Amino acid sequence: MTARPDPYASLRNADFRWFVASLVAFTLGIMIQGTVVAWQVYEITHDPLSLGLVGLAEALPYISAALYAGHLADRHDRKRLSMVALAVQTSCIAALLGFTLRPALFAEGRVWPIYSVVFASGLARSFLQPARTALAAEIVPRDMYENAIAWRSSLWQGAAVIGPAIGGVLYGFSGPRAAYLAATVLCLVSLVLFAAVAYRRHPRSTAAEGTIGENLTVGIRFLVHQRELLGAQVLDLFAVLFGGAPALLPIFASEILRVGPQGLGVLRAAPAAGAVLMSALLAHRRLRRAGPTLFACVAAFGICWILFGLSTSFWWSLALLAISGAVDAVSVIVRSTLLNLRTPPHLLGRVSAVNQIFIGSSNEIGSFESGVAARLLGAVGAVVAGGVATLVVVAVTAWKTPALRRLDELH
Repeated sequence: MTARPDPYASLRNADFRWFVASLVAFTLGIMIQGTVVAWQVYEITHDPLSLGLVGLAEALPYISAALYAGHLADRHDRKRLSMVALAVQTSCIAALLGFTLRPALFAEGRVWPIYSVVFASGLARSFLQPARTALAAEIVPRDMYENAIAWRSSLWQGAAVIGPAIGGVLYGFSGPRAAYLAATVLCLVSLVLFAAVAYRRHPRSTAAEGTIGENLTVGIRFLVHQRELLGAQVLDLFAVLFGGAPALLPIFASEILRVGPQGLGVLRAAPAAGAVLMSALLAHRRLRRAGPTLFACVAAFGICWILFGLSTSFWWSLALLAISGAVDAVSVIVRSTLLNLRTPPHLLGRVSAVNQIFIGSSNEIGSFESGVAARLLGAVGAVVAGGVATLVVVAVTAWKTPALRRLDELH
């Protein structure tokens, strides 16, 4: 890595500061929600598959609506779309708060009210991601993309450190009501901060565009011809699908490490803590030999999860999760920078939508896969097997994508 000329260039942009401030507040709220939902569902059901179904309930609408959401993000006002989606997500957390005021809803192990809200939240997030990602690329100059993405990732990860910890503490000491209330307030703050972004919609010609079917698939067609970007997407998809098992952390916190909801919050925050340090480092340094570094980091990610699955020490597990987050941050920054630099502005919404299908498949479908694997193999066996599968994915992707293997500078 080499020094960057002005590591704070993107933060001098007022609109970018409003944008990341909104992102931080929203991430805090969503992370609190995720921690509380996971613990609450497992506390009600004591079934690892129920944790996987939380991921599936979010993934189905998130992935299904992605291409149409990207189409809208390229044809309509990206700020307005983002704010509507933010408002819906805030309403979903408020609904979870309302459910906790009626504990009879969860009698006899019923968790369908939670699944229904998670489903609606996933649909809203499907429309939020492409619009917000494309808007972020319009409020900073192209020569600042790599720096802006590093800071955006660092601040997002910082919120992802604090959010689960707050959620675990609030749930452990005050119950789910206080946690959901805090999450609702934070999302309302995010909505206000996002409204302060001075965004002017760039004119986008639609004269050369074809049918709606062609518009929905143009992002896929574009991505197929970007070998390095496609390779990075596929690598991230399968590595996280098999190698990450954050959905199973409530089982480890409850039955293996025995640290309760407070410990769960700390465990969920650990990967983000490692990612914060790595993202801050990459904001000050320019990445060289990006391809080989990417493969090495994803392999290290898989090894961390194998060792985590075998660990019975809370502190050793915490350290492994932090390292996994640090190496995963490299993958996020490489993939996001390639996406923004190599995609024309008028296609950013649709290509970002394809990107979110990869992310949704790996994270939310990965949660479901982890839940099924834990039902069949046990939590430890599922995590270890997933880590081994990640190493296989790294080897196959490196063999099949020589262009990504040889990638040097992201620019």
